[in-house]
Amino acid sequence: SVHSRITCMASGIQGYNYKANIANVSQWFLMEQSLFIFGSLFFIHNCDMSGKQNLFEVELSVRDYELDLQGIVNNSVYQNYLEHARHEFLYSRGIDFAGLHDEGKDLIISRVEIDYKYPLKSRDRFKVTLDIRREGHLKMVFDQTILRMPDEKIVVKACVTGVCLKEGKPVKPERILDVSRLGLE
Repeated sequence: SVHSRITCMASGIQGYNYKANIANVSQWFLMEQSLFIFGSLFFIHNCDMSGKQNLFEVELSVRDYELDLQGIVNNSVYQNYLEHARHEFLYSRGIDFAGLHDEGKDLIISRVEIDYKYPLKSRDRFKVTLDIRREGHLKMVFDQTILRMPDEKIVVKACVTGVCLKEGKPVKPERILDVSRLGLE
């Protein structure tokens, strides 16, 4: 199917700019629903940073309390940025992370690989990009990049690998998710 590039502002959350590739009107509808931040999440391994157009991205800015004594973003904070982008991606696709857990279905991280390239500083604006792919039958991999705005200097490259659990046991993603919503057919 043909993908279109869209941008929308999340109502009620100032400064968050969401972009995604969408294939049909139902995905657009899901994207336009009110966005919220939920639970903790998942994925990485075998990075594929091939330079294709990103499936999803979110723009954020550095807050002073995220800095370390050197005046740069603490290394652990980058995982929060990556996680936030994954959660917003799922919700933009109509997948309620917390709701899945309530049904005995969980999305968990099994591996994280991060390459730190350049530090962010106070009030820097940046975007987190995301692509998703399958690895084998059980793993989903998020290839993510953090880019400083507006020059798009690469700050972080990450691969996050996750698996799906149903009642505590690993299952194929399609057993608990509509993987077509994620762009995984």
